This record gives sequence, structure tokens and C-alpha cells, in this order.
Amino acid sequence: MTVENRHSDIGILKEIAELLNEGTELNTVLSEVLSRLLHITGLETGWIFLIDEQGDYQLPAKVQLPPALTLNEYRPMCEGGCWCVDRYQDGRLNKATNIFECKRLEDAINNKTGETNGLTHHATVPLRAGAERFGVLNVGSPYKTHFKPEELALLEAVAFQIGTAIKRIRLTLKEQEMALAAERNRLARDLHDSVNQLLFSLSLTARAGTEMTDQKELKETFSYIQDLAQEAQGEMRALIWQLRPRGLENGIICALAGYADLLGLRIETEVKGVASLPGKVEEALWRIGQEALGNCKKHSQAEKVQLTLEIKTDKIQMSIEDEGCGFIMNPGTELPSLGLKSMEARARALGGTTSIISKPGHGTSVIVQIPI
Repeated sequence: MTVENRHSDIGILKEIAELLNEGTELNTVLSEVLSRLLHITGLETGWIFLIDEQGDYQLPAKVQLPPALTLNEYRPMCEGGCWCVDRYQDGRLNKATNIFECKRLEDAINNKTGETNGLTHHATVPLRAGAERFGVLNVGSPYKTHFKPEELALLEAVAFQIGTAIKRIRLTLKEQEMALAAERNRLARDLHDSVNQLLFSLSLTARAGTEMTDQKELKETFSYIQDLAQEAQGEMRALIWQLRPRGLENGIICALAGYADLLGLRIETEVKGVASLPGKVEEALWRIGQEALGNCKKHSQAEKVQLTLEIKTDKIQMSIEDEGCGFIMNPGTELPSLGLKSMEARARALGGTTSIISKPGHGTSVIVQIPI
């Protein structure tokens, strides 16, 4: 390698390092780094697969994929296996490697599903930091069928940088989640120790006022104040529970059953299947369930709900049903409230879906499916 080439490689690594150090949102960082890498190396096409411990993969970044791979919102890239992912999963992919042919492109050519723009081969590089593995980086160009050792060495150095950045960003997110949980706990304690106690004192004072006067109008006023204070106490207890979900350590069913009891709802539960749920999935189900039960208490005029949790091979389904008044819900239209939108957003963030079925006079069903 010449001195000029070494200086060029150092410059490329410096540019990539600067981009990776500035970013905090993983998918955005990966897209920007991939685009920059292709630009400064003269390559045209690239994509990144992030692969989890179960072998499931996602496509967070892609640049200039040929039309055959972009059909149906990149479906050819997001379904089925391929040689680079197979090698990664069975442990054979430990360094930057020439993949002689791309199976996805070969399938597109054989099935005549679209143009491949002369792209047939790509290099594959594992993304890792130390012993931790995160996925693969793939790059190529039309009619380029082989990568020189120095090209693979540069791609491997970039991949190490990307792997380190992925680990940093994920650790940062975990720290933020822990800080948020600590802040929620602090706020819950403050509300319990201050506002909740004040409401309790107000309720006692109003009750004493009712007993101390013989005037009808004053009795009614004090009684009204007492009712308001007790109602506010109930709302405050529900808010504190939401901030600090005591009981979640005993499982999602126990937590939601306890929350329903707090709201004054009778709940029937049914569990189908057994599984240890990931923390993020359990947290999402807990928040969605809270919103659904809260809506039931406020709007359905029902006193009983049915909670069903069904664990399947690759997903978990939770349904919360009531036989209340229901509401007009047209499929395909925008959800009518912020709470319903938040339920949908929480499920979607984990690759899941939320279905809400309701009809006036026939109750409401909230059905959530999240992959596990």
C-alpha cells in the first residue's frame, strides 16, 4: 500500500468517526454513515442488516438498491434468508469477505422480478464491538465482482467503528431509560407525599365541616367538596400507579388486574401459553393495557372487562374487551384520541400492531400483537 493510499484510508476513517461520534439516533446514524462511506470509496450500493440474538433481522439503512430489491417497500430485502445472513448466523462470517454472488439478486434475475442494474456481487463485513455482534454491512457496485485485500481491510476498519457506535448508542438509550424510570419513581413519590396527602386532608376537613353544621346548604357544599376530593384522590392514585407500576415484577397479568381493581373494574383473565417476555414488550403491554382499562372506566359505562393474553411461537397477543356503550370506529380512518394513538405508537415501535374494534351498543375490543 502506498503512502497516498494510507493517507486516503486515514482520511476516510476520520470522516466516518466524526459522523459516528455526532449521532444519537441509530437508524439516522447508520444511513448517514453508509451514504458517506459509499461516496468517499466510489462504491454505489450498500445496505446494513441489524440482526438480533434470535436471528431476526431488519434493514435500517440502504443506499441505491436496484429496483428489483425495492419492490413492495423492500420486501425482497426483508424476507427470507441469504448467504451473508446465513454465514453470520452460523458463525462463519468473522471478517470482511467477498461474497461471490448475492442470493437476493440471483433470485431477482432468475424470477425476472426487476432490474438489478448490473449489481451481482457484494462484500460483506460483520458489525461488532469486541465479542458483541450486531449485524452485517454489505457494499457493492455494478459489474464489480471482487474486492481487493486493502479494500476489505478498510471496510473492516469502518465496520469496527460502526459496531462500536451501535454499542455506544444502545448503552446511551439504556441509560436514558433508566434515568426516565428513576425520574418517574421520584415524581410518584413526590405526588404521594404531597398532593395525595393534601387531598386526603381536604377530604377529612370537608367531612368534619359536614358534621359540624346543621345548615342544609353548607352540608351540601361540604359534601360536594368531599366527593370532589375523593374523586381527585382516586385519579391521583391511578396516576401514581402509572408512573411507578408496582406489581409488574409479578407479571403483566397481575399488574393489569391490580390496576383494574384500583379503577373499580371487575376483570376476568385468561392466559394461553407460557413465555418469559422481554422487558420492553412487557412495559409496552403494561402501558397499552393501562390506557385501554382507563378508557373503559371513563367512557364504556361497563363494570367488567375481559383480559386475554395468548403467547404464540413468534408473537404475543393481548386483548382487552368490554361490553360497554362502544363508539363509532371506521376502519382505515385516523384514531379519534391521543390515548388510542399512543397505544398504536407503542406497539408499532416494537414492530407490532394494534386493532381497535368498536360499535355503539356492542362494546369495544383492543387487540395488540407484538413479535417476541
